[in-house]
Amino acid sequence: MKPVRIVILGVAAVSAIGLAVVVRSAMGGSPTSQANAAALASVTVKPMAKVLVAKRDLKVGERLTAADLEWQPWPVDSVNAAFVTDGSVEIANPLTSPEEEEPEGDKAKAGKDAESDAKDKKPKDKKQAGKKADKGAAQAVVRQVAMLGDGGPKAQFIGAVVREPFLAGEPIVDRKVVRAGESGYLAVVLAPGMRAMAVPVTVETAAGGFILPADRVDVLLSREVQTADGGKASFVSETVLRNVKVLAIDQVTQPDKNATTVVGATATLELGPLDAEALALAMAQGELSLTLRSYADAGGPSGRTPRAAAQAINQASAPAGPNQPATRTVRVFRNGQATDVAVM
Repeated sequence: MKPVRIVILGVAAVSAIGLAVVVRSAMGGSPTSQANAAALASVTVKPMAKVLVAKRDLKVGERLTAADLEWQPWPVDSVNAAFVTDGSVEIANPLTSPEEEEPEGDKAKAGKDAESDAKDKKPKDKKQAGKKADKGAAQAVVRQVAMLGDGGPKAQFIGAVVREPFLAGEPIVDRKVVRAGESGYLAVVLAPGMRAMAVPVTVETAAGGFILPADRVDVLLSREVQTADGGKASFVSETVLRNVKVLAIDQVTQPDKNATTVVGATATLELGPLDAEALALAMAQGELSLTLRSYADAGGPSGRTPRAAAQAINQASAPAGPNQPATRTVRVFRNGQATDVAVM
């Protein structure tokens, strides 16, 4: 046999072997790829809802702001009924009582009836079905817009006060916060060790109604003083408390956004225990007036003035009876600070 023919036969044999290997590998890989595709198709993506959570650690008494809250993805099947959701995904309420189970025979019959009804039912009016679909889409858009606006679930918690602490990422629940007007709100707003006390006010004695909750005021006492010789009585006015916080005017603890005045019959002030005693004594002596302080003066001393403190001490130590001696105060200056000292 000629060498050329031998070479041609060898090349043909090698080509045939290579073709067989390629075909075998292709046929062997097909089931694997099909299995992978089936496995991927069988994986279902769990629906996710958005739950309102705390963006940072929140302590008792803190007032919630928009920066303290955020929406976090949450598996729908793990959403508790107490959680606050954005409304984009329907959440089943586990508190609703399930219907009584039907016997197996009734279930099968009901399934057949439903299947036959589904076969018999046909859309009679395609235009009406299209209108329903458009209405549903419009309602979904309105719900999303409301979620972002002032009436959304998140906005309802802005301004609320933390009753129990939250950790960062913990869902917000109603029982751990208190809103203005709800029971227990004032007790949460009060600083530790402070007291809430109401005083009667009018438009004239409350700066014309321009005093709002969270403002700082001074409390003035106007009273009648009888002279020692029994002459004509005179009226004096003095500052009893200074730089105290207003908690509420009547039952208004948070005025409307655009409100510039609040007119009420009482003003609730945040005081220390001894300051509350001084205020009670001042109410028994005469008429009280509130003077509004500037925001620039909010960082000054707060509570009783030295004169009011001295009068409270004198009142407590003075002997009972109509012939009690008159008391006077002497102002002592020490290191640039004035202190009123009561003397007999």
